[in-house]
Amino acid sequence: MEDPYADYDEIDETAEVPPALGIVAEDGRGSLPFALIHGEALVAAATWSLGESGVTPVDFTTSWEGIVAAEEPLVLHDALCPMTPPAFIAHCVSTALARDAVVVGVRPVTDTVKNLTVEDGVPVLGATVDRSTLVSVASPIVLPPAVVAALDAWPSGDFADIAGALARRFPVVSVEAPSVGRRVASADDVRLLESLSAAAQ
Repeated sequence: MEDPYADYDEIDETAEVPPALGIVAEDGRGSLPFALIHGEALVAAATWSLGESGVTPVDFTTSWEGIVAAEEPLVLHDALCPMTPPAFIAHCVSTALARDAVVVGVRPVTDTVKNLTVEDGVPVLGATVDRSTLVSVASPIVLPPAVVAALDAWPSGDFADIAGALARRFPVVSVEAPSVGRRVASADDVRLLESLSAAAQ
């Protein structure tokens, strides 16, 4: 796969990447991870980005005990964020180690969000929420070794749920992902991301 991130220069790509293990999550996401972007399945594109970041890929057949014993950061990368730049993933790994905290890639919320209340059993739209205080979870989620050691099993499921569960137990740092690192939720989203990432080349 051709490198579509050659002009991505917000992260120091010459920095040495610390050893880390990583996995691309696709379960529970329907057939969308197998849709094509730039001629590759989303899951294949995400796996390429993970490998190019310097992270050693593993899969869910690897025992959790083995992951803990490695004493390395663990990167969870979502197949639905297939164009996340490798340099951004590497930056998140370095940040997780430097801060000894879980790092979560996020994107700003751009849609209008309103409060919803129920009055006498009837849903009522309330005031518009200030979007500057909101983010949406993207990818990756990076767990430093101490967090890996404190867990009993693989974190799995929706990334927003994983991030929320981790935030209840551990320090979490959010890092804004580039626009091409956005999450896709439909075939239309895939086409939009394909256009955005082509323009970034």
